[in-house]
Amino acid sequence: NFSGKMPRVRTISRSSEDYSRSRKRDVDKVFRNPDPKLHPFEKAREYKRALNAVKLDKIFAKPFLFALDGHMDTVWSMETIRTNLRTLISGACDGELRVWNLGTRKCIWKAKAHNGFVRGIAADSDGKLMVTCGDDSSIKLWKIRRSSKAEIGTSEVKPLQTYLGSSAFVGVSHHFKKPLFATAGSKVELWDQSRSEAIHTFSWGADTINTVKFNPVETDVFASSANDRNVVLYDVRSRTPMRKMIMHMATNAIAWNPMEAFNFSTANEDHNCYTFDMRNLKRALNIHKDHVGAVMAIDYAPTGKEFVTGSYDRTIRIFPVSTGHSREVYHTKRMQRLFSVKFSADNKYVMSGSDDANIRLWKARSSESLKTLLPQEKNKIQYLGALKKKFKDAPEIRRIARHKHVPRRIMKARQLKHTIQKSRLVKESNRRKHSKPGSITKKPARNSKVVVKGTSKTH
Repeated sequence: NFSGKMPRVRTISRSSEDYSRSRKRDVDKVFRNPDPKLHPFEKAREYKRALNAVKLDKIFAKPFLFALDGHMDTVWSMETIRTNLRTLISGACDGELRVWNLGTRKCIWKAKAHNGFVRGIAADSDGKLMVTCGDDSSIKLWKIRRSSKAEIGTSEVKPLQTYLGSSAFVGVSHHFKKPLFATAGSKVELWDQSRSEAIHTFSWGADTINTVKFNPVETDVFASSANDRNVVLYDVRSRTPMRKMIMHMATNAIAWNPMEAFNFSTANEDHNCYTFDMRNLKRALNIHKDHVGAVMAIDYAPTGKEFVTGSYDRTIRIFPVSTGHSREVYHTKRMQRLFSVKFSADNKYVMSGSDDANIRLWKARSSESLKTLLPQEKNKIQYLGALKKKFKDAPEIRRIARHKHVPRRIMKARQLKHTIQKSRLVKESNRRKHSKPGSITKKPARNSKVVVKGTSKTH
């Protein structure tokens, strides 16, 4: 029976604007129901995506960018400027000093700085001046020229000031806030830019000092290492050495963590790097292994989460601070022994100076694209990074991520080193097994590398 009223009919109404593009270049809107019952194979799909992402990282790993040639001898020292990403300063074993523009890949300034090696280069906090030292027992203060219009021939260049010492200098480091710099040689000396002689001399029974480095956070603290295997901490305010420790083998370089004021890492002759807390020098925070030759240079990334090392085995490695093994290893057929490495201030590039008189620029992440990324591309990279982190302990993904292709000589040396280490552990185990219980204790590796624990000057 029709009562005269229209029946109500329930319908679903959708606006086309909610699910269609207004322009051709717009991204399609995708609606997704996160209910796990509707996606029974979600974990399997994510695992496959993570596996493919790890494989693609290895396929597209092309870290080498370009080389700067111009030096006629070994590149011994390098320095970057925190306020300028394009400028790189390098010093060679023939005494030549060069300033490079990384954007144009050209040398914009050069000078004959020293007679012999340019042992150290240090820029001031403003990036306007730099200090160099060399085997000719002199320290020179230079103005940093950053423009190609300021290129000057070697015969016309003169330093702003020259400081003379009693013996050859091996290293130099500039204070991060004050016009002070410290030098390493037969002794550790503290200099003021406005004075012609050292304002203070530090000594603690050390042999020739290898390196000296100021702390970028606790700016009045600096560290040095010497040939007699010691590492000493100093304080500019009290003008006295604070702490000292002696390791099994000599330390070649020191780098401070720019984000953790008390932590520093050392590059050692025993093929390893060690991270210490200066408040407790009795044990290392971490031991970073992978090199098969003496580690000659080390430098921290500006994030403080990783550092780069250069070794006598002709490889560059990038280590996360929290792990004991490197995440990247770089090498070429022509690159010889490494004597200097630097991280760029934007955490994207690594510079290396080697025995073949070349400076090479590398990507900090070997598979990273250098082009300008769209927002969708950035989101995808973040998503794949999260998946790789989620499945990093899966056997196949871990195997692919850890695999690194190295030259045969390094692979053989690593196998030999592993055999020696295994034999040593078996020998120690047998000695404990056949000795009186408790007479031979097992020492952790992080404790056993320090011969004399951190001692104070007052002791």
